[in-house]
Amino acid sequence: MDEPARDAPAPAAARAPSVFRRLVRHLRTPRRPVLIVELGILAAVYAVYSLIRNSVPDDQARAMANSVRIWTTEQDVQIDFELWLNHTVHAVEWLTVTVNYFYVFLHFVVTGAVLIWLFVRHPGRYRAARTVLAFTTGLALFGYYLYPLAPPRLLPSGLFYDTVAIHDTVGALTSGDLQDLSNQYAAMPSMHAGWSMWCGIALIMFAKHNWVRVLGVLYPLATVLVITATGNHYVLDAVGGWLTLAAGFGLQRLLHGRSLRDFKQHVPAVP
Repeated sequence: MDEPARDAPAPAAARAPSVFRRLVRHLRTPRRPVLIVELGILAAVYAVYSLIRNSVPDDQARAMANSVRIWTTEQDVQIDFELWLNHTVHAVEWLTVTVNYFYVFLHFVVTGAVLIWLFVRHPGRYRAARTVLAFTTGLALFGYYLYPLAPPRLLPSGLFYDTVAIHDTVGALTSGDLQDLSNQYAAMPSMHAGWSMWCGIALIMFAKHNWVRVLGVLYPLATVLVITATGNHYVLDAVGGWLTLAAGFGLQRLLHGRSLRDFKQHVPAVP
């Protein structure tokens, strides 16, 4: 009597979709973030971002040409308020110093504070929000490679004041002894604008108190004023940052299968 035929193992091509589905299901299952893991991810993302950003070839000629082109375009569409704002702020010393330190430090302080707030108060939404920020930061690198751009303060015409350098702002990477540590022509898109808008959206979406939501509206707007007042960015750099953030939200939704708003505030540690 013939033995019953045994099931042959599934070919690799048939197993691949199953493995892919399991991976997608794993990525899309909300789970509580683990502090040490998240610290490692954030440190790795920012380290790689900084390394690549600062290793972009120093194409000064293209960066200057692009800067003149951006400035001319803004004048054509009459959104070129940077020069007026730069000179107005420079005329008031205490205001200039305040704006300088806003530019140098709040970019990191506020973003870090919002990440901590999401981690502690909204653990079910933290991973998706962090993913948006990571995608946005990674996408910005393409802009730095493809479109080197000199900030207004480096225009050969010398129209703009470099307020951060003039007032010897402590901790600045855009001038002085530390400027060689940072790519001076990585201005498009502006991650000051992108990160601040990410903070604002997170606060507006999830904060319970109206005054915190108001801060979520004011902070990205204040950031745009600061980056233009200091001569470090054009208005269009900020627009580029916002568009990059929008792409980051789109990629997060594609990865997780839902928008950031659809995640619950709390989830179990192990689904």
